[in-house]
Amino acid sequence: MLTRVCSGGVVFYEDKVLILKNEKSEWVLPKGVIRPGRLAQEVAIERVKVEAGVNARIVSCVGETCYEFYSVTRQRPVCNQITWFLMESCNESCTPSTEQGFSDCGFYPIEEALEKVTYSQDKSLVRMSYKRYLNYK
Repeated sequence: MLTRVCSGGVVFYEDKVLILKNEKSEWVLPKGVIRPGRLAQEVAIERVKVEAGVNARIVSCVGETCYEFYSVTRQRPVCNQITWFLMESCNESCTPSTEQGFSDCGFYPIEEALEKVTYSQDKSLVRMSYKRYLNYK
C-alpha cells in the first residue's frame, strides 16, 4: 500500500468554515501531500491558498486523520495520513481552483457546512476544530 503524508487546514472566518466541492462533487477540506523538504504547516497554508484562493494563518494543530482508498490511476490501495491545522482567514473571499478540480467553495455557517461535508471523519474534524476556535477567539 502506498502511504501519503499530507497536511490540510480547517479554516474559519468568524462563525463560518471553508469547504470545497471537488471533481467527484464531494464537499471536502483543503489538503495536500507533503513533499520532501517541506513542513506540514507550509503545505497546509499553501493548499488553502492554491485550492480556494484564501490567505489564512495557522492558529494551532488540531490533530490527525487517516483514510484508505483504492487509486484507479495507481492501480493500488493508498493510505492518506493527514495532519490538520486550525486556521483563520481575515475575510470570507474565496475562489475555487478549477485547475485543481474544484467547482465550488465557500465559508459556510457550521451547521450548513456539516450538512454539506461528505465524509463523517471531516464532519467530526470540523466540529472539534470549531470548539477549539471558539476557545481561541
